[in-house]
Amino acid sequence: MAPRTKKAANKIKSIDTSFEIIEYLMEKDGAGVTELANNLGRSKSTIHAHLNTLEQRRYVVQTGDTYRVGLRFLNIGGYAAHSNSVYRLTKDEVDELAAETGLAAQLVVEEHGKGIIVHQSRGNKAVQTDSHIGTERHLHCTAFGKAMLAYFPRERVREILDRHGMVERTSRTITSMDELTKECEEIRSRNVAFDDNEQIEGIRCVGVPILTNTEEVLGAISVSGSTRHMDDETFRKRMPELIQHTVRVIEINYSNV
Repeated sequence: MAPRTKKAANKIKSIDTSFEIIEYLMEKDGAGVTELANNLGRSKSTIHAHLNTLEQRRYVVQTGDTYRVGLRFLNIGGYAAHSNSVYRLTKDEVDELAAETGLAAQLVVEEHGKGIIVHQSRGNKAVQTDSHIGTERHLHCTAFGKAMLAYFPRERVREILDRHGMVERTSRTITSMDELTKECEEIRSRNVAFDDNEQIEGIRCVGVPILTNTEEVLGAISVSGSTRHMDDETFRKRMPELIQHTVRVIEINYSNV
């Protein structure tokens, strides 16, 4: 299922260009003026003007001819995370899950139709992937994403899929609305979602939604690991029980805030 493109209304072109530059520098781990101009379809003078402003504001740094994202973004990211009430209640619980399982545990919330990793902790058996705090993931092919989709209103699910599509990450990725709807019904019945090599080959993930008393979705907790460390018993039984227990504690704490 391919995403539908939608033109943004009243978009300010100069701001859009600055963010395109920042996102490109992040994706490529740095770039020069010529590379940015060629790949973003802007003139060198335009790119240089934006980079000069961003450097003065300390949001990019220059080493020789290469520009990189500056550490000042850490301040913004830290504020964004700490301003989220769910983060404050779950950080320690996620850390404990990672320590107990030895795998990677994360808190994910939905924003603009994507799953955003707000906090992540890695145990001693965690697989090193490209995910980190702030990483965005599609919802239809991840355990935490499907855990949240299962409790969203049907129209919200359709809106998200229309916007972002159902990209096929692996041969096991769900790419049809009918199949996803059926799986969401199963997720609601057992209150746990599974990603069995759907996002990354060789990686399994278990996700449980964090819900209010009225089943409003606050986010999801997930634990992921290699198929070697996540055998069928661990994947289908032990891990769901561990995460569900953790989420119950978080939900109780949230209701008492």
